[in-house]
Amino acid sequence: MSESQKAQKIQELTQKLSASKEQRNKLNAEAREWAEKRDRLNEQIKTLRAEILELKGERDKLNERVKELKQQRERTKTEIREKIEELRKVSQEIRAFSKKKPPRSFQTIQREVEGIEWKIQTTPLSLQEEKELVERVKQLETQLNIHRKLDQLNQKILESRAELKALETNSKLYHEKLIEAAQESQEIHKKMLEKIGETKKLKTEADNLHKLFLQTREKARPIQEEMSAISNQIRQLREEVREEDEREKKKKEEALREELERQAREKLKRGEKLTWQEFQLLAEKGTAAQD
Repeated sequence: MSESQKAQKIQELTQKLSASKEQRNKLNAEAREWAEKRDRLNEQIKTLRAEILELKGERDKLNERVKELKQQRERTKTEIREKIEELRKVSQEIRAFSKKKPPRSFQTIQREVEGIEWKIQTTPLSLQEEKELVERVKQLETQLNIHRKLDQLNQKILESRAELKALETNSKLYHEKLIEAAQESQEIHKKMLEKIGETKKLKTEADNLHKLFLQTREKARPIQEEMSAISNQIRQLREEVREEDEREKKKKEEALREELERQAREKLKRGEKLTWQEFQLLAEKGTAAQD
């Protein structure tokens, strides 16, 4: 291949390299675009995952609160059952003592007792009379004790009913708080599931974009390999042209040198004076001949 043909070939390859470079750059730009879109989606996914973890923490706290409220409600229900049983037993006692209840009131009996005790203390009595009065006081004290016991039991009924009402109020309150916490937990769980769904959707999109990125990079690979091959061809041709130019230059320099030597010899034959350059050329030639 002549030098002009090689020059023409280099020009053709350079144009081809430029076209390939443009095509590769276009594919690389497309790949960067896919990668940027993918990275933006991955950032959104990262943010969503952080939000999901936060929601999960809130939901778990609420679920723990629901668990505690259930336990409190169950303990209160147990206390309510125990209190109802206690009321039943006290009511039974009241019914039992009510059967023994004296027909007269506590105050009436108490006045009679006080009257008898006053009589014993102030009135001269025989031993028998005093014994009878003491026995009567004992009987009346028994009746008073029944009144006192009934009063205690009725008071206990009132207190137990108040406690039962308080327990029922607490049980209702625990239940309301439990329902509220459970509903809030469900709402948060729903939001969490929505974000998980959104994350999965974005992950699918990001994966597809990554595939497009890899596919585009793969398309650019053979073009890059072709560019490398073309660059090597151009480099090789330029090296060949350079070597040919070097050989041609040396050939011309040698021809010029030989011409100058010839002219110098002719001047020497004619007895003309040589220039320093001509003298050196002949001297080198002579030295070369001797060597």
